[in-house]
Parts: sequence; structure tokens; C-alpha cells
Amino acid sequence: MKKIITVAILFFSFVSFAQIKVLETVPVEKLGKVNNNYIQKIGDEYTVYYTSIQNDDDESSSLRKFTFKNVNNDYASLYNIIMNGFTASPLYDIKLELPNNYIWLHYTGSVIPDKATVQFMVSNKDASSATSSVSEPFVKDQINKLFQK
Repeated sequence: MKKIITVAILFFSFVSFAQIKVLETVPVEKLGKVNNNYIQKIGDEYTVYYTSIQNDDDESSSLRKFTFKNVNNDYASLYNIIMNGFTASPLYDIKLELPNNYIWLHYTGSVIPDKATVQFMVSNKDASSATSSVSEPFVKDQINKLFQK
């Protein structure tokens, strides 16, 4: 009888620890892509992945990212800010603040109309791990493709 009770207790203890829990998953949506650069959406959070051509830590080109939540339609606002920068005269840099990063949108002009470029210059806010990087230059059509517009 003692053996049966012992086996029953062991069986119930294993059953209680072996429960399977189904967690809600949020689909990962890959938005536009230009070369190795792309934007990914998970729920209301957007992550911009870009190829860095210049890093503080002297690595060769690598994939970097910055993330923000779409709180007040921030995704569309970022797109509009970038696109309005192309038409500004003269072209000037725009500084943006995100929760974890500062981003400068660095515009360069060209003698050929509609060939102005923008680069993301991203630096980390955290002073203990302060890093910065610069993306490859994007023309207006590439920004449209990246943001799926």
C-alpha cells in the first residue's frame, strides 16, 4: 500500500510540474527592404535595421538597429520627417530623440536633381555603453521602398 501511495505522489508531482502553457505570440512582420536594410514590426514596436558603414568600435560594416513604439503614429511621422528633409532648402541635419537613442538624419545634396541622400547617424543614450554608427546613404526612392510607401 505504501508503494502505491508513493508512486501516486510521484506521479502527481511530475504531472503538476509538466504543465504546458500556451503563450500568446505576436506576429513578426517584415516591412520594406533595401539591400540588407529593412524595417521589422512586432506588435506596435518598429525596429529599423541598417548596415553601418562607420562604427565607433572600428568594426567593418555590420547590421545595427534602432527601435521605437508606434505611440502617436510615430512610424508615419518618422517617414514624413525623413521625406520632408529631402525637400528642405538648404539641406540640413535633423536630430531626433528615441527612448534609447539619438538619431541624426544627415542629408547631402547633389548637383543632379532628386539625388539627395540621407544617412542615419545613431548614437546610444546610455553613457556606459555609448556607441555610434552611420548608415549607408539612401536616396528618396529607397526610403519609400524601406517604409513601403
